[in-house]
Amino acid sequence: MIVWGLLIGLLIYGLMVASRCYFRVGEGHLAVLTSFGAVERDSSGGLRTYKPGLHQKRPWQRVVLVPTMEQSVDLSGEKGGQMAMAEDGTVLRFDSILRYQPIEARLEEFLFGLRAPIEHITGLFTCLLRNEIANFRVETTPSRDLARADLGAGGGAYALIRRERVDLNRRIAEFCRTQIGDRYGVHFNAVDLTDILPPDELAEALNGMIQAQTEAEALYFRAQADCEQRVLASEQGIAIARARAEAVETEVRTLATALSSLHREGTLRDYIDRRRAEVLSESRAVFVKEHHS
Repeated sequence: MIVWGLLIGLLIYGLMVASRCYFRVGEGHLAVLTSFGAVERDSSGGLRTYKPGLHQKRPWQRVVLVPTMEQSVDLSGEKGGQMAMAEDGTVLRFDSILRYQPIEARLEEFLFGLRAPIEHITGLFTCLLRNEIANFRVETTPSRDLARADLGAGGGAYALIRRERVDLNRRIAEFCRTQIGDRYGVHFNAVDLTDILPPDELAEALNGMIQAQTEAEALYFRAQADCEQRVLASEQGIAIARARAEAVETEVRTLATALSSLHREGTLRDYIDRRRAEVLSESRAVFVKEHHS
């Protein structure tokens, strides 16, 4: 029994050692090996990398996986976004996303050049965004937009930055390309300002202005609809009165034509007497005017 127990223990130990001698690298990743803190290098002294697939290693070696796909980091930080002071003193809140991609030829700088590379890059670009927002002025806008920037509807630097967000993103990308480059072992693709929010006081003022404008437009359209309804009713009343007048006019003309015809034929007096007799026969009371001599 003791022998069987030893054999089973050795078998389990061998399986554990064998499982630690292989590692797998997935698609879109690279791997490097470290032995007791020292990174494994190739014959030329460069960092040895392992591409996607199954590879062998020593049991004591540690695998460090690095994604080679584009990565994104939310720079918003605390709840409500980062804070920055604009050129006119307005305190703005902004949400932004950093997009970067590790460079295979410079992985050593990304992995071992900084203690916490992601935190360092996040802090760097947060400071960069605050600096760009603080220095973003009307003069930085294209000439074709200067008049619109000067006559913009309220909001000051807040309205300007929201309107020229594309230009601000372009300036940040240009700074990354010329000043930072591949210094940290990654390529910075872009920093996207996803949202720029005004301070609470300005937001309340803008909301009040929008609400007042909405109410004014509603009153205007309501009054316009009421006026149009009244005009339409008046036009219909005029049309009805005109139709009635035309009917009366037609009736009068027809009667006048008939009476003229009777007058020409010399039977008008007889027609009047007959009509008078018909009316008197249908009446219940007749009042006769007496002539006194």
